Amino acid sequence: MDHVAVLALFDRNMREGAQPDGPGARVERVGRVVRQVAAEHGWNGVVWSDLDEASADRAIAEQIAYYKGLGREFEWKLYGHDLPVDLGERLRAAGFTPEPEETLMIAEVADLTLDVEPPEGIRFLPVTDQAGVHLVADVHEKAFGTDSTRLRHQLLARLRDEPDTVVAVVALAGDEPVSAARMELVPGTRFAGLWGGGTVEGWRGRGIYRALVAHRARAAVERGYRYLQVDALATSRPILERLGFEPLSITQPHVYHP
Repeated sequence: MDHVAVLALFDRNMREGAQPDGPGARVERVGRVVRQVAAEHGWNGVVWSDLDEASADRAIAEQIAYYKGLGREFEWKLYGHDLPVDLGERLRAAGFTPEPEETLMIAEVADLTLDVEPPEGIRFLPVTDQAGVHLVADVHEKAFGTDSTRLRHQLLARLRDEPDTVVAVVALAGDEPVSAARMELVPGTRFAGLWGGGTVEGWRGRGIYRALVAHRARAAVERGYRYLQVDALATSRPILERLGFEPLSITQPHVYHP
């Protein structure tokens, strides 16, 4: 894979040319910043910027003022190759709180190892309705220890209004949900994104996450996507590398609480 070319394509398609990530959201370009504005339970934040040392502080202040006016918490999705090189320091000085770093990993679907099946005793349930969404959200809360209210609303809205843009699946041990994940499809691009892959403690290390990645990759192949993208935590990166994903950059969310 040509890392430079693929990273440039990712920036152009998925960040500068970002599409709303669900019903009720809109993407706006203001100067050299692209941001998403969403309803109460949606994601609000900056997805792309093209700044320099002279323009960065003013752009940061403008985004803070804008989202404050809406009364919204928002995220600045910072990547390791974004400019200026001290953009992260400028965000923190302006009052943003950094979250843990993740690795942007991308793979050509054709190069992935896809012949991975669920471990014995595990079956995959496609998520198509409210009951399935609640299973996904419950697993998410147990696996990550975070509130899943936003996920419940967003996933249900997409399945209802834009079902062709998302694939979600729950892994069951008998009738017990033990892992879950989703894939977001971006029409008109070559990229599909893998999100929310989490396994409940006690079921980790058995190959469920690996099988969920392969399951979603096969779904991407069926829908004609060339690349899969993941923002990988340190625990996921070795598994993804063994499957064929390659690290292209670092990403670190910075959150502003009004």
